[in-house]
Amino acid sequence: MQGTKDIFHFKQFSICQDTCALKVGTDGVLLGSWAQGGKRILDIGTGTGLIALMMAQRFPDAVVDAVEIDADAAAQAMENVKASPFADRIYIHETAIQKFTPSPPQGTFDSIVSNPPFFQQSLKAPDAKRTLARHTDSLSFRDLIKSAVRLLAATGEFSVVIPFNMRQSLIDEAIIQGLSLSRSVAVKTVPHKAAKRYLLAFRKERPEIIEEQEVVMTESGERSPWYQELTKDFYL
Repeated sequence: MQGTKDIFHFKQFSICQDTCALKVGTDGVLLGSWAQGGKRILDIGTGTGLIALMMAQRFPDAVVDAVEIDADAAAQAMENVKASPFADRIYIHETAIQKFTPSPPQGTFDSIVSNPPFFQQSLKAPDAKRTLARHTDSLSFRDLIKSAVRLLAATGEFSVVIPFNMRQSLIDEAIIQGLSLSRSVAVKTVPHKAAKRYLLAFRKERPEIIEEQEVVMTESGERSPWYQELTKDFYL
């Protein structure tokens, strides 16, 4: 992707994002920095490949599969992966997660991560690709959880980042399909405002729930100590 100006540089890799609907943002960086890993990791809806690359960096022994339904985004993810130090451990699959079959077919994942589509009834974006990436038409919460249950190892963890108003809908669907909430972080943008997003992790077993509340930015507009520590291996 020589000559493009739309590149986000991290310490160990860069993200070209000129053909992707959704760019590098706080949600993806949060999830990629926070989610549990393992030997086999699956990223659902990888977009630019950001979270897959972050997980590969954090877990040097992991093999990462990343699924993306949009052809242009999948191609860009492949390009970003190929240019990274982790190219031999990340595999991009251009397919819907509902149709994805791991190798071997009966294989499961220690960690599944997703920054999923979440707008269910809001106005559609005029950009078709942005609509695909942001709305649940192509991947409902039911299908997302169903896929996670199908592909998650018995002791694995499924992690998502979700807007605050979608949190309960996702948790309810997870419970219906047999997953239990294991970790929850209410993430405020600044201390004086309500939580804008949640980091949620689910398991097949019934663990004790760990609930936290954190802040991304201080009142003065600097990265909070928590966010700085969480992302210190990534941001330049």
